Amino acid sequence: MLDDNSVSRVKRGLYQLNNYFEYDISFTEAANIVPCGVFCMFTAWFYYNLTTTIPYQSHIAVTQKKKITLPNYPPIKLYYWSDKYYQLGINEIKVDNLQVKIYDLEKSVCDAVRFRNKVGIDVTIEVLKNYVKRADKNLNILSKYAKQMRIEKIMQTMIMPLL
Repeated sequence: MLDDNSVSRVKRGLYQLNNYFEYDISFTEAANIVPCGVFCMFTAWFYYNLTTTIPYQSHIAVTQKKKITLPNYPPIKLYYWSDKYYQLGINEIKVDNLQVKIYDLEKSVCDAVRFRNKVGIDVTIEVLKNYVKRADKNLNILSKYAKQMRIEKIMQTMIMPLL
């Protein structure tokens, strides 16, 4: 699998699938089940290689006004967010010839800080460390999103030691 570039070595004894979403049929199924949703949290962090945690369910944000009935499969975790947070940083990607909405890199990092008490400080720190290492990071957009999400001070406190 290393030779045909379907996996890459993270560290000794730990490998990750390249193009994980090509292998994950439930990702596109979840997008079809919740077409108004935006992939967020663990799903977005994993997509952007910000975490080594492989999500066992699709994490999807919807507006608070939406009422969605979910089937048993695929496993989906819904987050009901106000329009203010829901509309911020939506990006579209193409997976299996399907346009899928996912939050952009900086919004995903802000979500990690915003929900640090729910997801765990260890996951938040991992996301921040991996974000800081990226060449395509944009600290101006990150700061703008943090200000709009009212987490600017905690974001500065957490990210400054990593820069």
